[in-house]
Formats: sequence, C-alpha cells, structure tokens
Amino acid sequence: MTTLFYRDARLFALAILLILAAGASALMTIGRQEDPTITNLFATVVTPFPGADPARVEAQVTEKIEEELREIPEIDEITSVSRAGISVVTVELSEFISDTAIEQAWSEIRDALDDAAVNLPPGVPAPDFDDDRVGAFTAIMALQARPGIETNDAILARYADMLQDRLRAVPGTKLVELYGAQDEEISVTLDRTKLESLGLTAQSVAGAIASADAKVRAGVVRGEASDLLIEVEGEIKALDRLRAIPVRQGEDGRIVRLGDIATVKRDVRRPPASLALIGAREGVLIAARMDDDLQVDAWAGRIAKALDGFEADMPGGIVLHRLFDQSTYTSDRLFGVLTNMLIGMGLVVSVLLITLGWRAALVVATVIPLAALMSVFGLQLVGIPIHQMSVTGLIVALGLLVDAAIVMTDEIRKKLVGGLSRLEAVDYAVRRLFAPLIASTVTTVLAFVPMVLLPGPAGDFVGAIAIAVIIMLFSSLILAMTITSALAGLLLKIPGKDARGGWLANGMSFKRLESAFHGSLRVALAHPKLAIQFALILPIIGFGAFLTLKPQFFPGVDRNQFYVQVKLPDGSAIRASERVARRVDNILKAEPDITDVTWVIGESAPAFYYNMMANQDGVPTFAEALVTTTSARATEAMLDRLQRSLDKDVPEARVIVRGLVQGPPVDAPVEIRVVGHSLATLREIGDEIRQ
Repeated sequence: MTTLFYRDARLFALAILLILAAGASALMTIGRQEDPTITNLFATVVTPFPGADPARVEAQVTEKIEEELREIPEIDEITSVSRAGISVVTVELSEFISDTAIEQAWSEIRDALDDAAVNLPPGVPAPDFDDDRVGAFTAIMALQARPGIETNDAILARYADMLQDRLRAVPGTKLVELYGAQDEEISVTLDRTKLESLGLTAQSVAGAIASADAKVRAGVVRGEASDLLIEVEGEIKALDRLRAIPVRQGEDGRIVRLGDIATVKRDVRRPPASLALIGAREGVLIAARMDDDLQVDAWAGRIAKALDGFEADMPGGIVLHRLFDQSTYTSDRLFGVLTNMLIGMGLVVSVLLITLGWRAALVVATVIPLAALMSVFGLQLVGIPIHQMSVTGLIVALGLLVDAAIVMTDEIRKKLVGGLSRLEAVDYAVRRLFAPLIASTVTTVLAFVPMVLLPGPAGDFVGAIAIAVIIMLFSSLILAMTITSALAGLLLKIPGKDARGGWLANGMSFKRLESAFHGSLRVALAHPKLAIQFALILPIIGFGAFLTLKPQFFPGVDRNQFYVQVKLPDGSAIRASERVARRVDNILKAEPDITDVTWVIGESAPAFYYNMMANQDGVPTFAEALVTTTSARATEAMLDRLQRSLDKDVPEARVIVRGLVQGPPVDAPVEIRVVGHSLATLREIGDEIRQ
C-alpha cells in the first residue's frame, strides 16, 4: 500500500485527474462573497403608538411585550427604547444556541408577540418583528428626479415599488428594502362652518367613511351544485367614490355627501417618516441583499441586467443611480488575497529551487495547487464559501502544508543518495514518516480547534480561518502519503546520474554555513544549559515588544468608505434633522477626496458593510450618511480630522464619524449601563460618567 500510487501509473493519473476535476467544479460553483455570513442572533420588534408620550409607550406597550418575551429561555438579552409614538425592543439570542434552534426561537418569539398584541391599547397595531437586519446589502441604488424637473414624490415612490418588485424576482435575491419612499395618504379636510351648521362632528364623519368602505364579503349563497359569494359594491378605490359618501340624510330625502363639507385630496404623508438625500437632493434608496453562499459576481450581473431593463422603461424625468456594488469590492479583496497566496507559493518554490534543485521544487510546486483544489472542494462540502477569511486560512496553511511535501521529498532523496532503489526509497519514506506526519498534523489541527468552537458572531467570523487551515492540513497529509511520494519517486534522479546537473539539479551547497551549523549543534549538546538560555533570548525580546504593539482583536479595513451618524436632541423634528444633515453634507463635500455622500434621515441607512448596526427605527432625530472617498488611504487620513471639525462646527448635535472595522457588530467599543428607578438620578449619573 505504501507504494501503490508509485507502482500503478493509471491510479496515480486518475487520482490527479479526480482532484483537478473536483477542485475545478468547486471553484466554478462555490459561493463567493466579501465577508463571512454572521449567524443572526438579533431581532427587532417595532410597535407604533401614535400620539403617546414615552412614558405611556413604556407602560402600555414596551413592558407588555417584554413580559411575554422574558418567558422564552433562548433569549439572552432584551433591550428596549420607548420614544414618543414608538416602541423598539431588541432581542439577542444566546451565543450557544444551535443553528437548528434559532428558527424555533424566532417562531416562539412571534407567538409571544401575538399574545402581547391582545393586551395592547386600542389603535395600536400588532408588533412588527424583523429578524433580518444582520449583514450588508449587496447592491444599493437610488431613484431621483432629473435635475431641473419637478417630480411628485408619490410618483417616485411608485416607481421605487416597481423596481423593488423587479429586483425581488431576480434569482438569488433575499431582501429588497426602500429608504426615503414617501407613503401616500388621502386627506379629508373638513369645513368647520358647514360641519357645525349641519350638526355633524368629525367622529360621525369618520364613522360614515369607515362604514362605507366595504372590504369584506357580505355572505354566501349555498346551492346544490355550487356556492356563490355575495359582495357589496362600494369599496373605496377612487377620490370621487370617497367624495360621494353620504354623511347625512335629511327627512326630506336630501343627502349631504362628504364632498359637500370637505376637501378630499391624495398626497404624500407630511411630515415624512424618513428622507433620503442623494447628492443633497431628495430621492428613494433601493437596497438589495443576496442570499447567503451565492456567487456575488454572478448575482450582480443578474441585478445589472434587471436594472438595465428597468431604466429602459422609466420616464425621462426620473434617473437611476447605482451607488454601491459589493461585487467590485469582493473581486478586489479576493484578488489581493489570492495575489498574496501566489507570492507565497513563488517564495516557497524559489527557496526549494535553491536548496534542493529544480526536480524537488517541481514536486512541491505540483502539490501546492493540488492541495489548494482539494481544500476548495472540502470547503464546499462543509458549506463555507470563498471569502476573505476562508482564503486567509488557506494562506496561513500554505506555510504548513509544504512541510509535509518537503519532508517526504527530502527523505526519498536521501534514500536514493544512500543507494536504495526508487521503489525501496518510496516505501521506506512513507513507512518512516507516516506516524510523525500524522502526529504533527493532528497537533497543529488541535491548535486551531478552539477557533472552530468559538460561539456566536465572533466564531462565525474567525472560524472560517481555522476550518480552512484544518482542511488544507489534512489535504496535505493525504497528498504527502500518496501523490507526493509517488511524484518524488518518479521525478528525482539517482545521484550518480545527475551529478553533472550542477546546482540547478541538486541545489546549492553552502559548506561554510553547514560547518557553522554543525559546530553550533556540537556546542549546544556540550553545554545544554547555555544553549537553553541562548534560545530564550528571542522569545523574551518578543514578549517584551508585545507591549508596544497596538492591542486589537480584529484588523482594520482598507476601504474607500466610511459613515457618519448625526443625533439631535429628543423632540427635534425630522426637518430639523434634515437641516443639520445638509450642513454636515456641505462640510463633507468640501473635502476634495470625498466623491459621494448619501443620507438617510429618520432611520438607519442601508448597511454597505456586514457589521453596521441598523437599529434606528422611526427616529426623526437621527441621520446617517454613507460616504465614498477616492481611496482607502484618503479615508484613513480624514477620519480624525473630520471628527474634530464636525464637533466644532455642529455643536447642537452629536456627530460620530465611523470608519469600517472587522469583527461582529457592536454599538460602541465601550458601553456602560446604569440601572435604576429614577430617570432624573440616572441622567445625573450618566452626565457624570460622560464627563
């Protein structure tokens, strides 16, 4: 068995062809995305309570929802914010929950919200449960009126709805959201004089309108052969139908209709719930997210085709902007990582060429791509796509996987030098190195197992590195025992025949370096205590230098993007937030390296990076800008300067300039929670901590 692949050329060729075919198939079909998919442990429950102050929202809505949710054991933490007219409850599941139990937990939460809805005050709608806020949108577009052309906001919102439906139909699309689309409403403005002269009230008119809008079936006629539904005509579908609603009928038969005492018109909601500014002009953002583990470049191509078709059907007064395409960033990042991998392979082969000769270098150079293809196939089997973390794992394993190939090749070469035949050299090397290679592989794998077992979003992020390393190490072990040994036995020449090849065939011989190395070994063996002390010098220097390094668990992001968050004092109107956002926008656009700024006011902007938090719902005092610059270096250079400038120039708002970072989503690097029953005391303590 140790020489099976060497003796059977057909089996050897078949194994290589299978690896090439499986690897090529995996490369063409495996998912490609920019960053790992973070397991969603977060959900948001939004419940409007129009006209209620924060205290009433807390007492009559938020607390009732929290009471029901506390009975679910899978929930690790519940946080809530009660604002004027809206309750927002955030739920976080336990990090140790299994993937199969997550959907069950969401189902239990939905049931609990249905139970809570029964006890909510009249007029409060059912809580809106959203468990799909983790992760970046893959593409962000905008619809906007063409400069110089006045377009009704309602028309713009309708075309945004049409584009939303078209993008949802694209295969692989998981979610499409609208930002800044203005809701339409029909306003009925009563004439107070006419109302009083007729003895009517606003409540009675509202009742007449409600009773005239027939939306349910009136009954069923059941027959021997079939059943017939009875519908009442009169569902309100047009303004004329609304104006014709009778609100009073006199004894003489005269009818007073709604149009006689009121002005009825269709318009967008004022004030708006949210706004989107693209280039300082209002518009609508359309953000689309791809399904997990798909090929982002293929999906982006389908989206681009759908957008081209939609543009052909748009009226001339509306323009479509393509603001963000994640596939370009994914391609750039993966290209950079793969370039580093190729550089590493080149360095390894170059060193082997110098030290062992071109034949040994060719053996190892052949094994590296085979191991990479096997690893990609293994990643596909375990459901991990190609992204920056999995490819980084392959690069980390690159220096480890060549060890087995080098050791096996060198051992076979030594036995050939010792006079053994090719078959005997292969057999001896495989038998002798079998246990050591397994032991070294297993011990290295065990070092990466804690990263695989790391729970929660952090484990989702770094676990792919460890899994890629483990798969590549086992691939290297299997290849070393089979393909590498057979290939070395076939390619390496018997020393007596290749002595004329020079250093290119046999590698360079550094006699003085060898003598110095042998001498150091003799000294170390003669004086073991001194050797141990000398060996500790570099580790001690390394641990001492560790304190000078910047402590950071996750690395930074080289990206030509960042975002800005603006928060006004509670009670500010959305138009006040818009005015402040426009001031900040002017400051940002004064920077020569900023190329594009897009604002969303009244809610969180669509995330263009996977760990951005989307937790601001129905907050008229909040605005968020997505900023694009000329380069990653320009982004890094301006962040601190912009923060200082905005703190000085916009004192009436809290402005935070945030660069993109790696790792799971967090609200802030440091959070301090103060708990108590007195809001006034909590505010005092909060002010002291803030100072």
